[in-house]
Amino acid sequence: MKIEHTIQGVRAALRSAKASGKSIAFVPTMGNLHAGHIHLINEAKRRADFVVCSIFVNPTQFGANEDFGSYPRTLDRDGTLLAEADCDLLFAPAATEIYSNGLNQLTSIHVSEVTEQLCGASRPGHFTGVATIVTKLLNIVSPDMALFGQKDYQQLAVIKQLVHDLFLPVNIIGIATVRDTDGLALSSRNQYMTELQRSKAPLLYQTLCNIRDALQKPDSVADEIIARAKSTLKQGGFKIDYLSVHSLDLNDFDASQPQAVVLVAAHLGKTRLIDNLVFDLQ
Repeated sequence: MKIEHTIQGVRAALRSAKASGKSIAFVPTMGNLHAGHIHLINEAKRRADFVVCSIFVNPTQFGANEDFGSYPRTLDRDGTLLAEADCDLLFAPAATEIYSNGLNQLTSIHVSEVTEQLCGASRPGHFTGVATIVTKLLNIVSPDMALFGQKDYQQLAVIKQLVHDLFLPVNIIGIATVRDTDGLALSSRNQYMTELQRSKAPLLYQTLCNIRDALQKPDSVADEIIARAKSTLKQGGFKIDYLSVHSLDLNDFDASQPQAVVLVAAHLGKTRLIDNLVFDLQ
């Protein structure tokens, strides 16, 4: 596996692969890799000839009181995991390489509407940071496809929207959430939890499954089901940011549609967990 730290280096490393007609798959990450990330690499290897992974803890998507400073940075370990997974190229830039004008950059990307609820409501500016860094990375790598985990459902929707609106020539692929044996969605932030909190955490996914099962029954009332689910989570020690059901495009829930998605963000202690579940209604 080749490792590059500069934009010039990445483009040079990709030049021969592209010239020989190899298809390029890209997996952007913030590092501190776990089995979910490696699953994305494996899926990328299955779909393309040459796989690029980036590791960059993007400062512009963190709020003032969030965990940018403490976010785990494990580049050496991550590089070993990527090499073992047969990743072809790792791009690990410094912040000055990505934000050459400083963090008060001259250009940013804002996607409206889809960013104004859920995580966007509680983390103002977050999705502008996400949209901006993803646009930068896609322009640097110029892949044929980019793979993202569906655990970050709203993020995936934002990225698909910006790629559509800006006519970027890349196929955005969502990959199913990888879960631990007890159902908890894998996340780099799971390690923040204490042993007791980790034992309570699977209630989040269990609650989503219970909401799905209840909404699939005839004459179900979504508001009542969500209210009961919120009570269950609060009793389980969670502080709820949001818990709501929507159509797949994140518009209001419509029981006449064939599918829906229920999304949750909640704190367990100091750890903010997110999850979602797409399910059939009929």
